[in-house]
Amino acid sequence: MKINISKIANLPSQFGNFKIQAFQEGIKEHLVIYKKPFGKIPLVRIHSECLTGDSLGSLKCDCGAQLEYSLSNISKLGGLVIYLRQEGRNIGLFNKVNAYSLQDKGLDTIEANHQLGFKMDERSYEITDTIFEYFQIDKIRLLTNNPKKINSLKSVKIIERCPIVMPSNKYNVDYLKTKKEIMGHMI
Repeated sequence: MKINISKIANLPSQFGNFKIQAFQEGIKEHLVIYKKPFGKIPLVRIHSECLTGDSLGSLKCDCGAQLEYSLSNISKLGGLVIYLRQEGRNIGLFNKVNAYSLQDKGLDTIEANHQLGFKMDERSYEITDTIFEYFQIDKIRLLTNNPKKINSLKSVKIIERCPIVMPSNKYNVDYLKTKKEIMGHMI
C-alpha cells in the first residue's frame, strides 16, 4: 500500500514544542509527534488513538495519562510519539462505545469485544516500519507495557522497554486488572 507523508509542521503544546508529520495509510491518517535531537537511541511511544481517554479525560482507561506522560518525557529527552489511528484496539469509535455499554453491564473489556464479534486486540503495527525507516531509526527505547506491541515491531531493535504505569482509580481498576491478568501487560 502506498503511504503518503505530509510536510513537517510545528506543534507548540502544553508539554513543549514539537514537530509533527502525518502518515496516510489508505483511509487512516497516523501522526508522529517528535522532538529532536533524538539521541543515539530515541525514546518512542507507539500510542493507539483513544478519543475518550486522550481528548475527553475518561477515567475508564489509562490511555490519556500514558499519552501525557509520554509527551512530557519526550519533550524533555527527545524522541517520538507515533499516534496510530486504531480507536478501541482498532474496533472503531462506534463499536468502542458499544463495548463501553457492555462493560457498564458487567463485562470486562475483552468479553465486550468478543460479544461484539472482535478479537481481544485488533491492532496492527506495520505502519511503524515505514515511520522508523523514514526517520532512519533502527534502535529504540520503547515506552510500553504491552508485550504484543514489543513482539510486533520488526524493523527496530528494542534496546530498553520503559514501563509506563499510571495510577489506577475506581473506574479503571478492573480494566487494568484485565490488561495485566489476561492480556499479559507488564503493569
